[in-house]
Amino acid sequence: MTQILRDDVLHLAQLSSLQLADDEVDALQQDLSNIVGYIEQLAGLDTTGVEPTYQVTGLANVWRQDEVDQSGTVRDQLLALAPEQQNNSVKVPKVL
Repeated sequence: MTQILRDDVLHLAQLSSLQLADDEVDALQQDLSNIVGYIEQLAGLDTTGVEPTYQVTGLANVWRQDEVDQSGTVRDQLLALAPEQQNNSVKVPKVL
């Protein structure tokens, strides 16, 4: 079984920009060791003949043609609704 060292936990905390107390390091070390141990158990399973599961809900992508929808609205009509316009565009105040 792979043992997670205290230095490993501190290194991961540094990479994650986490500040951990000593008791948190010890608890996280134990938790990570348990997780790695569980994964090692799963790696020992015989999965020959088991089909991979990619999708469990039965949903599939729906594809459609990318077409322009002419809803009858004209650009000039929409620009006329804007409080201010400039160069055939709606003028909005700067936001910084």
